[in-house]
Amino acid sequence: METRLDTARIRAARQMIDPLFLDTPLYRCEALEPDLGCAVSIKLETANPVRSFKARGTEVVTSLLAGSGSRAAVCASAGNLGQALAWSGRRRGLDITVVASRSAPTAKLERIRALDAGLELVDGDFDMARERAAEIARHEGVRLVEDSLDIETCEGAATIGLELVDAAPSFDAVLIALGGGALATGVGHVVKALAPRVEVICVQPLGAPAMTRSWRQRRVVTTDSTDTIADGVAGRRPIPAVLDDLLLVADDAVLVQEASIIAGMRMLLDRAGLVVEPSAALGVAAILEDRDRFAGRHVATIVCGGNVDIDAYHRWIGVAPIREP
Repeated sequence: METRLDTARIRAARQMIDPLFLDTPLYRCEALEPDLGCAVSIKLETANPVRSFKARGTEVVTSLLAGSGSRAAVCASAGNLGQALAWSGRRRGLDITVVASRSAPTAKLERIRALDAGLELVDGDFDMARERAAEIARHEGVRLVEDSLDIETCEGAATIGLELVDAAPSFDAVLIALGGGALATGVGHVVKALAPRVEVICVQPLGAPAMTRSWRQRRVVTTDSTDTIADGVAGRRPIPAVLDDLLLVADDAVLVQEASIIAGMRMLLDRAGLVVEPSAALGVAAILEDRDRFAGRHVATIVCGGNVDIDAYHRWIGVAPIREP
């Protein structure tokens, strides 16, 4: 089996990405370590204009689109990809349409609108939005940007892997949130190519297990529904080509409970001062659920997004919201 990813192309992708999204903070977070029982380094992907790693991919996509004379694109999004595509598209004068579920976090939807993208809401989940986006692309003859299927989204995300490997080759393992697979296949590819002894562990919620089940069974396994607060990784239908890439680079794929995700979010707030969305706490959740596995090791985790509905966040972590007088 051959991968779709190419390390030379990933290095070249850095030249297409606005420096705002590159060379993000990577630091040992000692405050987390007494609770987790291992050395933990954080790769922080939230301190940028779209508060997630997704713009690394959309910068590559829109750079190539603008270079080829395209004027428009459409995508389906749980929120983060839509913001990123809107930001990157606006920067290059592209008309962007985002299709999202009506139940997506309000904060993410408002931000997409604020970035001058057209927004269409559908009843149903992310996979329903994916179908509608494909319909729009066919009808209007514009580029459909599909996260994880479009290799540019994977290779843009893979630039995180370059930074991890360049900065600190002493990791024993890297924990990566697993949804559609762009982040996991991209970072996993670079880590396995350049630091093969580092264990690549993908983490997904128990309530959205399709890609993990697919990885374990080495074939696409779909689910009828999802039930998780981690909306950013809540897909039901893995993409075969992405699964093939994942099978080549992931050493393990684990499922974590909702309570552990919430505990991870609370710990990242209390110990690291970070407000993160549920998907970004998956790595910490994995350590919490299996401390013995990671004891005495040095683990890197990618904090991949900070776009969270603040009222929901307060409900989850039990902090009373601050109200204006």
